[in-house]
Amino acid sequence: MDSLAHAIRQLQTGALPRTEFFAQVDRVLENAPGSAGRLLEVLSEEHARKPLPAEVYTEIQHRIERLILARQRKDGDDTFVQTRPGANTMHDEPPPRDDDGDVDTEPARMKGVGDTLNNRFVLEECIGFGGMGIVYKALDLRKLEAADRKPYIAIKLLNVQFRGHPKSLIALQREARKAQALAHPNIVSVYDFDRDGPMVYLTMEYLKGKSLSQVLRAPGFAGMPYADALPIVTGMANALTYAHGRGFVHCDFKPGNVFLTDAGKVKVIDFGIARVFQKTEEDADVTVFDPGSLGALTPAYASPEMLEHLDPDPRDDIYALACIAYELLTGRHPFNNVSALQARGGGMKPQRPAGLARGPWQALRSGLALERNARTPSAERFLHDFSAGGQTLRFGAAAATAAGILVAAVLGVAGWHYLGGKSRTQAPAQASAPTPAPPQASIQAPAPAPAAPPAPTAAAIAAALDRVPCAALVGRVDGHALTVQGWLSTPPGATGLKDEMAALPGVSSVNLDVRQVDRAKCPVISVFGPYWSAYRQAGGGAAIRLAGNGHGPDARLTEGDSLMVDVTTAGAESFVTVDYYALDGSVTHLLPNARARDNRAPPHYTATIGSLGEWGIGKPFGVELVVLVTTPVALFDGPRAVSEPAAAYLADAAKRLAQIRARSGAGKVAVEFLEIHTSPRKP
Repeated sequence: MDSLAHAIRQLQTGALPRTEFFAQVDRVLENAPGSAGRLLEVLSEEHARKPLPAEVYTEIQHRIERLILARQRKDGDDTFVQTRPGANTMHDEPPPRDDDGDVDTEPARMKGVGDTLNNRFVLEECIGFGGMGIVYKALDLRKLEAADRKPYIAIKLLNVQFRGHPKSLIALQREARKAQALAHPNIVSVYDFDRDGPMVYLTMEYLKGKSLSQVLRAPGFAGMPYADALPIVTGMANALTYAHGRGFVHCDFKPGNVFLTDAGKVKVIDFGIARVFQKTEEDADVTVFDPGSLGALTPAYASPEMLEHLDPDPRDDIYALACIAYELLTGRHPFNNVSALQARGGGMKPQRPAGLARGPWQALRSGLALERNARTPSAERFLHDFSAGGQTLRFGAAAATAAGILVAAVLGVAGWHYLGGKSRTQAPAQASAPTPAPPQASIQAPAPAPAAPPAPTAAAIAAALDRVPCAALVGRVDGHALTVQGWLSTPPGATGLKDEMAALPGVSSVNLDVRQVDRAKCPVISVFGPYWSAYRQAGGGAAIRLAGNGHGPDARLTEGDSLMVDVTTAGAESFVTVDYYALDGSVTHLLPNARARDNRAPPHYTATIGSLGEWGIGKPFGVELVVLVTTPVALFDGPRAVSEPAAAYLADAAKRLAQIRARSGAGKVAVEFLEIHTSPRKP
């Protein structure tokens, strides 16, 4: 088992090429002693430590599952089920058969992206992993035929280790049926349980958003304010309260099983999955499974009683809920990610989060109790205690924020008068201060003031900015003050641009909000810059940034990091193009390409382009550009080579964009730039 972990780590550091890596994996599997099921645990642990590329994870899992099936059919030497710790291994049941009763001589191939289940569900994208199996985004062909506006569902395809015992399928079917009754806004809907030959799967509601684990594991995440954490904790607690009231204990509650939708809702997933391994009163004849043996238990969030294989209790979920709430506030696990048994054995105690009011802190302490009898008895009580006292703190923070806004507003007005409207503030003061009338003889006719130049027009500013080479700029005129935003190269640079704009008739002050790029980016900026400017003048709305939280305007990635970007499309249905311009003069087409052809998106659509391990950062290092382009018609008739010389692509893109502009107008083409700083990984 150690050799598998070692091979995975060598692959992740780049010390082992993929070809050699899979050859080594095959050697490990061939010589694996004891239970081959342990290999899946090693894979899951290493993936949790540092995520593997989706295709690598899936391929390793498939090879391990084929080994498990082969051994099970040969002599059943792998343990799949245990009634209690130390109980005898069960081999009295035959392996599951296909519908026609025949047992294949070779293990069935696990299905993946591109395959279809039961001639109905097309697996389009892998969106999650777990010890129980793999979750896919799937297209329901029946919904598509019926012109359903939401034809996508989520499918959890269970792995061989779970499928290995027939009674687990019976139990899963019963629990899936019960899970369908858990109709709650904070619980994902489970549609059905089914199988395609030996492939066992659940169909579920498809959600757009991200898991809570992605939020907690984002680079730079160090906790969030109590006011921001409370709605998430409330959603989780409400889901658990509802489920516990109907006899369900989640048994694997963790950040990865909490989903934050793009609409701002909190959804708990995998109800009924972990619960399937526990005996219920109405199913007294069902074999009781040990969740830990099948990977349905996460040590960092499992209560001591779960780790000791005691019967499930709602307080097991309360422990996990308290762990997650603590992480939301601090960015770290209350016991440094060690198991509850280790924490109890070491006498560890959680530290009070800085600035947390007494009420929420007492709720966390009680929820994190390492003895079941001392733990908060219900999710409802936990939420009540976590909210108590915190409300005062929350309202206090809100009041302080409002006061800060008021102060900022006052300072902003004062600053405006001081910087741009001096005569307006002084004139009333001078008028209100009476001055003695001078002697009549001293009165002289004032000299006529020179006529002030008229304020510049938006058209004049736009024409001037269009003349700036290698730039994407827009200007906003406020009286005689000019603000310029966008991208430009050096020269002219910010100083040169400011001097040019200040020399325009009617401009009294110039404020710049621009990003400077080196001359090497000019071919890209020159082609797309005019469309960026026109789209901004038309109102804008599209956006691109690095996926995840914690990335500011200076996006930075290191060698080996995965390139994943979040994009938001224009306000009309459009075709999305995302390209990465590297320092070596090449361009890589992130979307569309031969593997991702469908790039049509509805208005204001948000999506993540790329996945873990799909696009990796490598040499050369420096500052590179990612460009988002959305067009009312497809930019090209079909996907191009994944990577090609940027010069040739830019020439073709310029011609095609000119055609689209002639038909639809420049403002219908959305363009956004993302500058990424790349660097080698430190040894």
